[in-house]
Amino acid sequence: MGNNRGTAGYLLIQGAFILNKTLAYYNENADKFILGTLNVDMMTIQKKFISYIPKGGKVLDLGCGSGRDSLFFKELGYDVTAVDGSAEMCIQAEKNIGQPVINMTFDKLDYEAEFDGIWACASLLHVPSRDIKDVLIKIEKALKTGGYFYFSVKYGDYEGEREGRYYTDYTEQSVETLFTAVPLLKMVDMWLTDDARPERNDRWINCIWVKK
Repeated sequence: MGNNRGTAGYLLIQGAFILNKTLAYYNENADKFILGTLNVDMMTIQKKFISYIPKGGKVLDLGCGSGRDSLFFKELGYDVTAVDGSAEMCIQAEKNIGQPVINMTFDKLDYEAEFDGIWACASLLHVPSRDIKDVLIKIEKALKTGGYFYFSVKYGDYEGEREGRYYTDYTEQSVETLFTAVPLLKMVDMWLTDDARPERNDRWINCIWVKK
């Protein structure tokens, strides 16, 4: 038992270090990150997502970054809640969206049947694989029955630090395996895209799930 507690304590400390380092990156590089992402054209995927959401429905932008997607949904009449773990990113996103942004990390999510849609564009990729199931359970809980969840992550099988941040990449198989932890979420669609930024060569895996 003592060894188990020691291992758990180590994982908690290690997880906190990973989270703090990634958040520190975004706090220190918020201007650069926003400059590179604010005007990226995501309209095709944004429209695909909201085609499932009732007009005026409640949308949670989970890891909103610059606020680009929150603003898009808000301007179409959706009731948007924007959340980001980086305090500096929240400050700047508030200016772009024109509304308050909640400074909160994924593990602190505490909503129940609140949202018609949850949008997690290039945000959950920073969650270590050992923690992602707990986050998905919180996301499933936050969705209304019949609500839709979109997320995108980098395509591949790498996990670890890259460019000052922690990444967990996924393939189609690892995504499907991952979501067995949340059986109420059923896959609607999965597809691959190239990075919308022309200077990047990354591939992305995109998924839409519905809460049955």
